[in-house]
Amino acid sequence: MIHATLHQFKVFEATARLGSFTRAAEELYLTQPTVSMQVKQLTKSIGLPLFEQVGKRLYLTEAGQELFSTCKDVFTRLEQLEMSVANLKGMKQGKLKLAVITTAKYFLPRLLGPFCQKYPGVDMSLIVTNHEKVIDRLANNQDDLYVMSQLPEHLDVHAEPFMDNPLVVVAPRHHPLAGERNLSLKRISEETFIMREPGSGTRRAFQKLLDEQELTVKVRLELGSNEAIKQAIAGGLGLSVLSRHTLPFDQDNSEFTTLDVEGFPIPRQWYLVQLAGKQPSIIASTFHDYLKSVAHHFAETGTVDLNNLELKLGGSQPVEAR
Repeated sequence: MIHATLHQFKVFEATARLGSFTRAAEELYLTQPTVSMQVKQLTKSIGLPLFEQVGKRLYLTEAGQELFSTCKDVFTRLEQLEMSVANLKGMKQGKLKLAVITTAKYFLPRLLGPFCQKYPGVDMSLIVTNHEKVIDRLANNQDDLYVMSQLPEHLDVHAEPFMDNPLVVVAPRHHPLAGERNLSLKRISEETFIMREPGSGTRRAFQKLLDEQELTVKVRLELGSNEAIKQAIAGGLGLSVLSRHTLPFDQDNSEFTTLDVEGFPIPRQWYLVQLAGKQPSIIASTFHDYLKSVAHHFAETGTVDLNNLELKLGGSQPVEAR
């Protein structure tokens, strides 16, 4: 029987995850000697070394890797227990960790606000990063849920679409083609384009459409972010294909416009994703139901109707959306 405390497991988990006694001490608001002592006592209880130090870096031993995996499982189960107890008490509280691709930052915070307003007991963590890093986090099961529009091909996942993610041709507001109807793709291909980097899902979708009509476009710039592309469009450097969600919902007062082009919008979906077989927490399930309830209204209006939401998810008195 291993004699160890939950506190020692927490200290070890933080040290293993962060790869540093110092960073673990900072996260846990402890002194570094305290962290080192707790890990030393736990090592004695296990009976095998948990870390090996090479230079200034810490590496987990085989025993350390086994313990780290066990700690993550234990803490996940404890969080689920805490949320289950809160649910039995008629409350919704606990932690929700989301990881989303960068384009989702244009709409997801506006969906999170009303959710947190409805469930103030939920501690929300939101990671916004590129597609590759979101996939890495998904593969390592670091978060509860993931939002993306391009599903991984090499992972077994459960993915559910919750909102359209149409791709549109974006131009400066006063572009000569603005206002023209039913522009041919051939006509658009004569324009200069600003594109996302090779490998981007948006770029692949546009390239597929061009290939179907055996067309090419002149690419003036390749940029790694939607914001940089929008600034280049505003500067008159060319057109681009972007998610409609990167643009202001009300384009009447925007410096951008979307062109009416055959084949556009290119239909895509936003997906809520988790590893296949993963048992979602109560909070994750609640957030899933929330997204499914509000997505259609949000896509049409850019707002969340919490009064109507009460009828679908239950709860106390209706809350007025701000």
